[in-house]
Amino acid sequence: MFEDELPKPAKLDLEKMSVDELEARIETLKAQIADCEAEIRKKQAHKSAADDFFKR
Repeated sequence: MFEDELPKPAKLDLEKMSVDELEARIETLKAQIADCEAEIRKKQAHKSAADDFFKR
């Protein structure tokens, strides 16, 4: 399966969520964003190392 073929997550009905639930969701999403940003940095470092290796 290609990345652009991944199923989209079901959309949440935010209106039915309490303030506490919404705040908890925001914290979860922030943690997921931080994980994604860390993975991006890791992949960029690997790519940079490979680029440097093959320039020699």
